[in-house]
Amino acid sequence: MPYSSFTIAQVKRQFQIEVVTEPFFSDVPRLTPGEWLTTLLAKSAPLAVTLGTEKVRSELIIAPLLFEFRELLDRQVSFFSGTDFSIDLESGLNGVCDFLLTRSTSEVSIEAPAIIIIEAKKGELNAGWGQCAAEMIAAVKFNQANGQEIPTIYGSVTTGTMWQFLKLTGQVLTIDVTEYPLDPIDRILGILKWMVSEVD
Repeated sequence: MPYSSFTIAQVKRQFQIEVVTEPFFSDVPRLTPGEWLTTLLAKSAPLAVTLGTEKVRSELIIAPLLFEFRELLDRQVSFFSGTDFSIDLESGLNGVCDFLLTRSTSEVSIEAPAIIIIEAKKGELNAGWGQCAAEMIAAVKFNQANGQEIPTIYGSVTTGTMWQFLKLTGQVLTIDVTEYPLDPIDRILGILKWMVSEVD
């Protein structure tokens, strides 16, 4: 069963995960993007919404935002797009992650620790919770196998223009059901930076 087949109910049952819904950050400092990203998204986001596919939303909104995020952090994180992340075939933790951020400067292959999973959706955000959670569990296993256990893994389900955030600590998955719009961009970038800093 690939990641895309998981529902949140299946994740709870199969991996004995407790799910709570509450915000887990507040007053996060914002991170100002370069002017190029603001200009690009002003043009590309409306087109991505019009065309509507997950692929175009990923290419025109999410990937440029993550590229800028990497630059703003002086390339101290790497991001991977559409990369196979098959970790445990017996448990169904296999398939491709839309986006994966690591605390590594390596851009050749995924190296531990994996810290943030981002799942692109074109429709309802909650439809992606199960898939994102399964990928987060896989990230925990990946980190453990590479000798770098990270207490908390973060995730996001996004349409590009709307974002929701998740965190997995031990057996507890917290879902912030607040939907955060892309604009203001500096808030989304600030949240991502906060997530990165939280795993130090």
